[in-house]
Amino acid sequence: MPTLVLVAHGSRDPRARRTAEALLRRVRELRPRLDARLAHLELSEPLLDPVLAGLPAGGSAVLVPLLLGRGYHVTHDLPRAAATAAHLHVRTADPLGPHPLLVEALYDRLDEAGWTPGTAVVLAAAGSLDHRSTADTRRTADALAERLGGVPVVPAYASAAAPTVPEAARALAARGHHRAAVASYFTAPGRFAVQSAAAAPGIAAEPLGDHPALARLVLHRYDRALARPCPTLRPELATA
Repeated sequence: MPTLVLVAHGSRDPRARRTAEALLRRVRELRPRLDARLAHLELSEPLLDPVLAGLPAGGSAVLVPLLLGRGYHVTHDLPRAAATAAHLHVRTADPLGPHPLLVEALYDRLDEAGWTPGTAVVLAAAGSLDHRSTADTRRTADALAERLGGVPVVPAYASAAAPTVPEAARALAARGHHRAAVASYFTAPGRFAVQSAAAAPGIAAEPLGDHPALARLVLHRYDRALARPCPTLRPELATA
């Protein structure tokens, strides 16, 4: 089976790598015979390019981004890394979001934090200049609102897009929701997750982390990528 490379963003916060490693362990537990490895786009080791360089020539890999929407890393960085690994057949899976499994994980994290029915929610995400990424976040917010029984769920962003978490909280307060909870639409702890939680007018849920639903979703994305047509064999591999 092709190697599954779980590609996290990377962070200066050491908890982010530990969280990604914990999620990788869950993936391995679900599919013990699968070669599953961790890589990062930046800021943390191991980096993606060296991980791919270390795989045997003529082999294959599926990059599963530990990312929640179609931002720059998904549309540019991963295809570049795949093209650079000329000794491999590389497929790139879709980002994790939006997907119903993410909604279940968000619901559980809110429940763990003490969310009560009827409480409005700010869905705090990293943010992106790519409108497709913000559209993905809005779709997740709509699905979470339905899962929570129809309470308002407003997406907000830590960077690059509007509204911010404080702005979203003020907009909800103007509608009578003064103690909105913050759902952390981040895969791991880090600067943006901490910043968003600090702005919460009410409770703040933990990031998605190594929630079992994420491990299942990682494998779902891997399987979906394998179901696509195999990349064309490169000439240099055909003669190897």
